[in-house]
Order: sequence, then structure tokens, then C-alpha cells
Amino acid sequence: MDLNKFETVGEQRWRIPPRGAMRVPGIIFASRELLAAMDDKVYQQTCNVAALPGIVEAAYAMPDAHWGYGFPIGGVAAFDAEAGGVVSAGGVGFDISCGVRLLHTGLVEQDIRGVQPALADALFRDIPAGVGSRGALRLGAAAMDAMLRGGARWAVEQGFGSPQDLALIEEQGCMADAEPGEVSAEAKRRQRDEMGTLGSGNHYLEVQRVVQLFDERLAQAFGIRLGDIKISIHCGSRGLGHQIGSEFLRRMAVAAAGFGIALPDRELACAPIGSALGQQYLGAMRAAINCALANRQIITNLARETFARLLPQARLSLLFDVSHNTCKRETHSLDGRPRELYVHRKGATRAFGPGHPQLPPAYRAVGQPVLIGGTMGTASYVLAGTATGMGLAFGSACHGAGRAMSRHQASRLWSGERLRDELAARGVLIRSPSWRGVAEEAPGAYKDVDAVALAAELAGLARRVARLEPLVCIKG
Repeated sequence: MDLNKFETVGEQRWRIPPRGAMRVPGIIFASRELLAAMDDKVYQQTCNVAALPGIVEAAYAMPDAHWGYGFPIGGVAAFDAEAGGVVSAGGVGFDISCGVRLLHTGLVEQDIRGVQPALADALFRDIPAGVGSRGALRLGAAAMDAMLRGGARWAVEQGFGSPQDLALIEEQGCMADAEPGEVSAEAKRRQRDEMGTLGSGNHYLEVQRVVQLFDERLAQAFGIRLGDIKISIHCGSRGLGHQIGSEFLRRMAVAAAGFGIALPDRELACAPIGSALGQQYLGAMRAAINCALANRQIITNLARETFARLLPQARLSLLFDVSHNTCKRETHSLDGRPRELYVHRKGATRAFGPGHPQLPPAYRAVGQPVLIGGTMGTASYVLAGTATGMGLAFGSACHGAGRAMSRHQASRLWSGERLRDELAARGVLIRSPSWRGVAEEAPGAYKDVDAVALAAELAGLARRVARLEPLVCIKG
């Protein structure tokens, strides 16, 4: 990307001055090296988002930003309903509420080395993964609606976990104001057999070890010690979320002209927040958030059962669960006064700072755990939300490494079987139903996650707490 297009406004912060139809500036958080390597489409998509009605402050992109559908992946934008603000299905994404859950185990590396291959095989057998994967749970119409309304709370009520889990999940495990009636019969049909499944793409379950601590105080507050074994679960709302996104994008694109909205890009199809269509989408999207929360809760229970058989001394408790494809109604300070805004985070993680009332009591004094999913064979991160970050991008941070090339390009450059063997030689065991899928998710197809996490910290978005490396990866 041409850096001359930007104004430098702070460390790791690059500004696109408003031009043409832009209502607000664009801001990209990144190091010089990360920005230079970004696709030019990130620039154009950020400008397009900045042209949407009712947007406030700026259109933001995180250090892991790359081209996406409508919004860039890593895009953040907030809209004021009272100022004609809109909700955009493209600003949430197709995998609604895709997110990361991190679990403690109480184990250290030597506890699992002797059973590592057996553990990898058992997790792969017990947790369905891949395109079209199906779980053991079958939901009828009433159970489907109850799940879409109840989220992880519903899953706990069905015996998948304990009430203690809910305190450490975003929204306490249940997104309010979900409307299952706004979810189509086709979306529900697609999800009927998919609860408790990882899906495909970059979704995974990893057994990880903590290899580096950056802030001892925050690590202690989060219950993280050097050498700990953690479990990371990365997945979302599966077929249901994708169907909702597809259907509402079509409906919004058709309706835009009737609302007097001139779309800078058809992929940014949107509707006024207060319109019937906008409210219908929000109700369906919130139901999909609950689907994803329930899905990760069920997978957690499956992992607990696997560990109970092979490593009965393990205690799988939650550190935190946070989503990164959502639109949330939140209160933020703007121009010195509190404003209710609809914050879109697409491939961006909520990162609330210390003292925020929506944080669990366990973390309210130190800030929210921000879970950054890495690539198989490299690393993942735990960061913490900061007070500074609350004033930079509505309490948001990056969500992962961010793709550096398409899946098609990656599959032409790498062999899944060869990657499996190379990683096994380094002590990382990969299990997947698709070696092409492994090739598509090769570490080299992504940005440097270490550089992304550092950029987020230097920009003030969040503070690095711990770095984790994989030992076992169950890949969708």
C-alpha cells in the first residue's frame, strides 16, 4: 500500500482525510511494515465505510486488516441511530459471532507429552470438524428457538457445562433481544445438526502452552502462568450465521434505494437502524450470536469429556470467551457526552478497559481479556483492554494474524500433508479431515501475529499479556 495516501497522526496510527463521499476520516492502526504490506483494497473499503450514513468519529481498521466483503476484515465502525445511522450485514460478516474461548487446564507440558498423540486423536474423534460436519445433537423446532434465545445459558441448562462458566462469557453467555422468529427456516435447517461442531476454514481447537509473559500483574489476574497448558476454541455460528448474512445482504441491497441510501459498494448493503428491516436483522443477528455462544459451550463440554478420560487430573475452566463478528448497542463517550451507538466489529475484538461495567467482576479492575487467535504452528496471544483503547476505536482491538494471501494462493504454494509432517517434527500435532484445508491455512498465508500484537499494544488498543504456542491443533 502507498503510505503517501495517509497522514501520520500517532504511533501506529494512519489517517485517511475525508474526501469525496466520506463523512468521517479513516484510521488504520498498524506499523509501517504492516501497513505497507496491506492490500490496497483495505484503503478503499475503509473509505467506503466512512461514507455510510450516521457513522461517527471515524472508520477504523485494525493491525490485522485485510480485504473482506464490504467492510475490511479488521474493520470497526459505530453508527448513531438518532443521526440516521445504519446497520450493515456486511459490517458484521457471514460467520456471525465467530470468536475465541480460552480454557485453563491446570496442567503443564510434561503432563501431556506422554499422551499427546492419543489426546490429538481423541479430540479429533470427539469434536466434529470440517465442511458439513454434524454433531450428535439434533434440535427440533422448539429446542432450536430456545437455543437461539438462550445461547450458552441454554447449553448449560441442557447439561453442557456449569453456571460458573457463564460469568466469564461475553454478555454472560446470552445476547439480549434475540428474535428467533426473524431467523429463516432455511437457516434453522442448516443448523439443526451442526451444534457442537468446529466447521471449516480457520476454525480450530488447540491445546497450547504459555511460552512468554509480558505483564506479570495482568497474567496473574487472568490466571496465566509460564508453562501452563491452555485450550483455545475458535468457531462461530456455522451455517445459520452464514444463511442470515446472505439473506439480509440481499434484502438490504434491494431496499437501499427506498431508504435514500446511495451505496458506495453493493457489498455494504445496509438499512437504517430504526427501520423494520434494520430491527429484523438485529434480532436475527443476536440469535446467531447466541448460536455461536451455545456452540462453543457444547464444544467445551466435549473437550472436558475427552480430557476426563485421558487426563482426569485436568480441570477445564474458562478464562474468557469473546466474539469478533458482531454489531453491539453500546454507550461510548463522544464529544464529551455519553452516546448510544451501534458498534460494528468485523474481524475485530471487543477490548473494554478497566472499570467497564460490562466486564466480569473478576476482570473489572484490570480490563477485559482480549483473545487473539493465531495460525497453526505459530502463536496466539492474550491481551488486555486498556483505558486508552476505549478512546481510540470504541474499545476494540485486532482479532488474529490476518490473512496475507487468499486460500487459493495458499493451496497452490503448500501441501497439507507436508505441513503436517513439518509441524509434527516441531512437536505440533495437526488433525484435520481436509489436507487441502490445512494448506489453505498454512502459517505463511498469514501476517506475522507477533507484529500484529505488538502494533496493537504500541497503538494503545490493548496490552500484551501472554504468548501461547500450539501443541495439538484440531483443524476444520
